[in-house]
Amino acid sequence: MAQPAVEVVDLVKRYGGTKAVAGLSMSVPPGTVTAVLGPNGAGKTTTVETCEGYRAPDAGIVRVLGLDPRSDARALRPRVGIMLQSGGIYPGVKAAEMLRHMASLHAHPLDVDELLDRLGLGPSRRTAYRRLSGGQQQRLSLAMALVGRPELVFLDEPTAGLDPQARRATWELVAELRDAGVTVVLTTHFMDEAERLADQVVVVDHGVVIAAGSPGELMSQGARNTLRFGGPHGLDLTGLQDVLSPDSKASEVSPGHYLVEGTIDPHLLASVTAWCADQGVMPRDLTVESRTLEDVFLELTGRELRQ
Repeated sequence: MAQPAVEVVDLVKRYGGTKAVAGLSMSVPPGTVTAVLGPNGAGKTTTVETCEGYRAPDAGIVRVLGLDPRSDARALRPRVGIMLQSGGIYPGVKAAEMLRHMASLHAHPLDVDELLDRLGLGPSRRTAYRRLSGGQQQRLSLAMALVGRPELVFLDEPTAGLDPQARRATWELVAELRDAGVTVVLTTHFMDEAERLADQVVVVDHGVVIAAGSPGELMSQGARNTLRFGGPHGLDLTGLQDVLSPDSKASEVSPGHYLVEGTIDPHLLASVTAWCADQGVMPRDLTVESRTLEDVFLELTGRELRQ
């Protein structure tokens, strides 16, 4: 079995008398995209910054590519790319100059001009950092994290402030990184982004991992999805309720609009359509609505992602 690209075991980090991280454990398989999600103050940023080597753990074990991110920082630096939301860039430096400087620190960097063009920064290569838009600054930070051909990259809100076209281009680039064997750990406030990109989602709250798995696994575990259909007002649903499983419930939520709640599977769908046929009812607009990752997140944490 391959060694995890990132392994965190019983991590504890305190700030004064407050435990920001309270015994958190997680594992990131190599060559995958892992999204770390959590409400503000949940401990996810502290956890990721500890993995990046910016913070020392008070207790627990952190290994990145098999090494300690602090004591082995010199060995890890050429192998890990880190995208920060802000800071670390001189306001007067031009975009291409900054990226060429980063490339010069690595033995086999990507082509700077090609990377700038790929991220839509070609026309802005001679623009000072302070004059770039927020979205352009974000894309430059992403380019700086990738130019050294890292084995592992940490992305902090990689599409924050980007327009839809740039956002989609970033998604494509992250998918290409994974296909090339690069491990990606990202934090994001966009549930659709995590659902689209992540092989694994780790949900953090109160300093511990409260759920982990693929987006599909998290959305299906204990899922109570819904089936909706239209028909004549006032149908007697007693017979329908009799053929449904005990954990399902049928109701008329408004005149002529019916809702079946429960674990929606092919058997339940067949039961509903067979009942409609017995009643001589042609169901209108029959739709199945599954839980989204955002639904799961709210159920787990009881809070919006932005607080």
